[in-house]
Amino acid sequence: MSAARPPLSFATKLLYAVGAVANAVKLRGLSTFLMLFYNQVVGLPPQTVTFILMIALVFDAIVDPLVGQISDNFKSRLGRRHPFMYAAAVPVSVAYFLLWNPPQGWEEGRLVAYLIACLLTVRLFDTFFELPHSTLAPELAKDYDERTRLISLRMLFGVIGGLGMTILAYQVFLKESPDGTGGVLARDGYWAYSLTAALLIFTCIIVSTAGTQNQIPYLQTAPTRKITFRAMLAEVGATLNNKAFVVATLTGMFIAIATGARNALEIYFGLYFWELTQAQMAGLVTVSVLGGAAGVVTAPKVARRLGKKHGAILLYASALTVGVSPVVARLFGLMPENGTGLLYTLLVVETVINTALAGGTGVLLVSMVADVIEDAEVKTGRRSEGLLMSADNLFKKLVSGVGVFISGSVLALIHFPENAQRGKVDPEIIQNMGLIYLPVIGTLFGLGILSLCAFNIDKTRHEENLRTLRERAGAPPAATPEPQASAANDADTATSRA
Repeated sequence: MSAARPPLSFATKLLYAVGAVANAVKLRGLSTFLMLFYNQVVGLPPQTVTFILMIALVFDAIVDPLVGQISDNFKSRLGRRHPFMYAAAVPVSVAYFLLWNPPQGWEEGRLVAYLIACLLTVRLFDTFFELPHSTLAPELAKDYDERTRLISLRMLFGVIGGLGMTILAYQVFLKESPDGTGGVLARDGYWAYSLTAALLIFTCIIVSTAGTQNQIPYLQTAPTRKITFRAMLAEVGATLNNKAFVVATLTGMFIAIATGARNALEIYFGLYFWELTQAQMAGLVTVSVLGGAAGVVTAPKVARRLGKKHGAILLYASALTVGVSPVVARLFGLMPENGTGLLYTLLVVETVINTALAGGTGVLLVSMVADVIEDAEVKTGRRSEGLLMSADNLFKKLVSGVGVFISGSVLALIHFPENAQRGKVDPEIIQNMGLIYLPVIGTLFGLGILSLCAFNIDKTRHEENLRTLRERAGAPPAATPEPQASAANDADTATSRA
């Protein structure tokens, strides 16, 4: 650190957390609508769309560690992270808008090239913002519990922003008319949706980057040194050779595969498996905001009571059980008929509980990865937030492409029709979708839970790491910060204001 840090103000925490909206809007748009848009609206085969998504994810995975390593060692008047964050605002916003507005009348080859170009641009410049922004959290909050609270606040804004934009898409931009026209299968609404989303992404990036610029004097500065490429590779290997990091990465990989498959199929299940109207689907997204917000706000309390590892395992296993229960019940003939109020009520209850459990799990997993940073610094003598965060993202994104590919393969395997109409798809196709979905999702999430059991950093070890680093720096022992109590209320305050 270049100066002694004063306590973080709530305004700074709030402005930092706002940045999560930009990435959440992009991720929810890609995971919820992109497959449906380019398959059912534009007319590309599902295998083609999923293959392009895999290419983009692999590209993103390769770019992440490069940006992470460069930003760890970048020197400028604006520090290591902020130049990249500012540089991302315009390109990612413009590319996201263009992604949803491909030229009409183009043949398949040109559309494929257009989709690839837009996706790669979105992925590249989103990394320029999201990776440096996420690595600020471990620098802004070093305390074991305060770090979880800051990440919780960031993820709270991500939940509100991402799901809130999805609600607007269903209810405003892509709203279905009473006569059944319009909706997510009509091309016209995507122009207003994409323009609004692009402007929101741009605004949140600029506001969050400018809002945290006053913290630059207190952030870690890049080392002044000359290093060969071979020596840099050796440093990368030494930094990543950490048991806790390997465990967290394996867990994230299993989750990424399962989530990639589930998210791509989510809208198909809503429209065709449950035969929901768009208003009902928007209602589920609305209650998921409430559930997700409750989960991310509750996560710090779970971490204090059970520890991050055991809390994550409990929430993770519970989310899996709750999440698959409606599909299991339908296959066994125990769910009410489609179109009934009771069915929708049960889906609302499941959505609230599942998103609360999943949101809490997400906070704890991110906070656990952040705790690896000090553990690795003790062992290597280097602080490498960007490298560790990007490497974690690299493996997740590499395999999340597998999840997206699985979703496309499922649709192709069951011969899901193009231009499908709700309520008119062969019941055998619908049943087969559920029968394939359950074992794939259950196995992948189950492997993630088993992997998480081996994580070996708890609060005691983290505090020992902090003491070791202070002793090396010749700093006096840290007093228990008085803002701790007030910080505990920050997430709750943000929730009530949101």
